[in-house]
Amino acid sequence: MDVGSIAVLGARARGQFGRRRVREALLFVALVVPNAALIAVFTYRPLILNIWYSLLDWTLGSPRATFIGLGNYREFFSRDAAGVLGTTLIFTVATVGGSMLIGLGLAVVLNRRLIGRNLARATVFAPYVLSGVGVGLVWTFIFDPVGGVLAAILRGFGASSPQWFLQPSLALTMVIIVYIWKNLGYCAVIYLAALQAVPRDLLEAASLDGAGRSRIFRAIIWPLISPTTFFLLMTTILSSLQAFDLIRIMTPMGQGTTTLMYASYLQAFGGYNRAGYSAAISTVLVLILLLLTVIQMRLLERKVHYA
Repeated sequence: MDVGSIAVLGARARGQFGRRRVREALLFVALVVPNAALIAVFTYRPLILNIWYSLLDWTLGSPRATFIGLGNYREFFSRDAAGVLGTTLIFTVATVGGSMLIGLGLAVVLNRRLIGRNLARATVFAPYVLSGVGVGLVWTFIFDPVGGVLAAILRGFGASSPQWFLQPSLALTMVIIVYIWKNLGYCAVIYLAALQAVPRDLLEAASLDGAGRSRIFRAIIWPLISPTTFFLLMTTILSSLQAFDLIRIMTPMGQGTTTLMYASYLQAFGGYNRAGYSAAISTVLVLILLLLTVIQMRLLERKVHYA
């Protein structure tokens, strides 16, 4: 083959490579641009507008708004932050910890060979897929201190029902109980899948070496399911911080249950009509979610074993 033929073949190969790169670039643009446009329009644009609204003194529905800079933020952190952030912290820690701990315990039990195991698994997971509004209405009737199911049971034992809806601490406890009940099935199913993926030969070898169940769990199972724990920790924290439906149904005025999410709703639609102040609270929530995500990804993931 002479030099001219080699040059022709090289030019042809470069042309084919160039056309392939162009096709790949066009395919990339066709797949990415529509999704990027939707994310920009329905995610980032509302976020930017919310930050702008947080700098305004704006009554919802009014055609006029006054720019006040960081006034809404100063008011929130000087007046409402302690109570709202405290309630949010208690609710998040209790619901995340309760859902994960109880879910892990249920997963360990459901991972054994039991009669009716599949039915038990479906029963545990069922509340998670139910409507939050429906769950809230049912549990509101259960906790009703006058005609509720719990009040009837307590009267049968000669005791009176606590005023769940009037005392802020009891109202928060009530919502936490219902939220854990609704969401622990999700944690249980995810943990169950992780437990079933643990290699059986490792467990059998450890058992033959004389390790007990607790030792096997601490030394083998827990490290192997740490990616699942990390995933659940991230998702349940983000979910708890954004909890709304149960709080709205069970405690409409937020008596003792005013988390950041619900405080933002109440300020905008709960009779105050303070859209700017509500946007400021929402922005604080977004910053907390972003900070928690960064902390979890940077720090907690170092303790996760992916081997």
